[in-house]
Amino acid sequence: MSERTPAHRLDAQGIDTGATIHWNLTTAPLVEQAIARGEGELAKDGPIVVKTGKHTGRSANDKFTVKDAETENTVWWGKSNKPMEPAAFAALKADFLAHLKSLDTLFVADLYGGSQPEHRVNVRVINEYAWHNLFIRTMLVRPETAELAGFVPEFTIIDLPSFRANPAKHGCRSETVIAVNLSEKLILIGGTEYGGEMKKSVFGLLNYLLPADGIMPMHCSANIGPKGDTAIFFGLSGTGKTTLSADPNRTLIGDDEHGWSDTAVFNFEGGCYAKMIRLSAESEPEIYATTRRFGTVLENVVMDPVTRELDLDDATLAENSRGAYPIDYIPNCSEKNMGPVPKNIVMLTADAFGVLPPIARLTPDQAMYHFLSGYTAKVAGTEIGVTEPEATFSTCFGAPFMPRHPSVYGNLLKERIAKGGVDCWLVNTGWTGGKYGTG
Repeated sequence: MSERTPAHRLDAQGIDTGATIHWNLTTAPLVEQAIARGEGELAKDGPIVVKTGKHTGRSANDKFTVKDAETENTVWWGKSNKPMEPAAFAALKADFLAHLKSLDTLFVADLYGGSQPEHRVNVRVINEYAWHNLFIRTMLVRPETAELAGFVPEFTIIDLPSFRANPAKHGCRSETVIAVNLSEKLILIGGTEYGGEMKKSVFGLLNYLLPADGIMPMHCSANIGPKGDTAIFFGLSGTGKTTLSADPNRTLIGDDEHGWSDTAVFNFEGGCYAKMIRLSAESEPEIYATTRRFGTVLENVVMDPVTRELDLDDATLAENSRGAYPIDYIPNCSEKNMGPVPKNIVMLTADAFGVLPPIARLTPDQAMYHFLSGYTAKVAGTEIGVTEPEATFSTCFGAPFMPRHPSVYGNLLKERIAKGGVDCWLVNTGWTGGKYGTG
């Protein structure tokens, strides 16, 4: 038995499979497997380039949470949190496990959601694709080898792109399904090849679990200034979180998902997931450099078939082309993915109508208003069907990922702003002096 193979295996979880299981492979063997299996190609400078088919963003309308005794009164049911009956999930799970049993190879990664040890969750991810396993291993926090043998999962994600859901039988909307069962601590993802579904499933999980412990989960990036001053940047996908957090003069904590505890701001992840479209060495040198490194996973980036040169300006495959890379590919990252509690909160909004000023200082009450209203514009490519910016209000700057009522997150933020005397700012990364297309 390899030292990276845990004692607690799939059969201990009631998962029966005769497949060859690759446990906790590191980057190079996962890249080898993905190439050998025809899942992707190597680009000229080393990253692996993959295509995600028809799903080039999250399939938000295909995500469901099981409504049962655990969740009935704790989940904020509505557009973002659609219910699934326990019986429908049971049928889906049975068919998922049967499909899993039919596969001859599986890739399993044991990982942490959360960088602060006392607030992290053990997550096991079971993948059909090698590149998906590489993706999630890149994005989550990677245990040390010595920690793997005794790893026991608290939550499990099974991601099978070749599975096709049956809406009539499984209580879902289409052949694509993301089903979250918080009681069984199981997440099933089927019918989509988009890697981001796994990442956001873990985010949603932590957004449900952590408030019960008084931890504020946030859809934000974070970095630290030379004087140890942490800043957090709230914002939806495409509003500039990743770009602003990668400031070469500040230490990066993370680009997308964080918790705010009594003692720290900590990254939920061990990697970054940056938009690649029209990325340039001049405007974003640190992120651009990751597109020239082995171990980076590039989704839907166009590549010359002969020279394997990347064309980051080409949106033929997707406006939402993405790159997943370990956080330490950014030279100035935090060693432990953590920093002190914040001194500044910046709320990013891509105003499509040119109404908001470029920058404004907010009172705590104004900050709460902007946090709870979450005005921005959905940017092309982050969701299926969005081709140009449209006004949206996403509560807590992350409604699709927030299972609990907004007041839970709002009250946590209000308490932490007051306790820390935090300065709050609104920054418009959209249009000023006129609406989209003219401003």
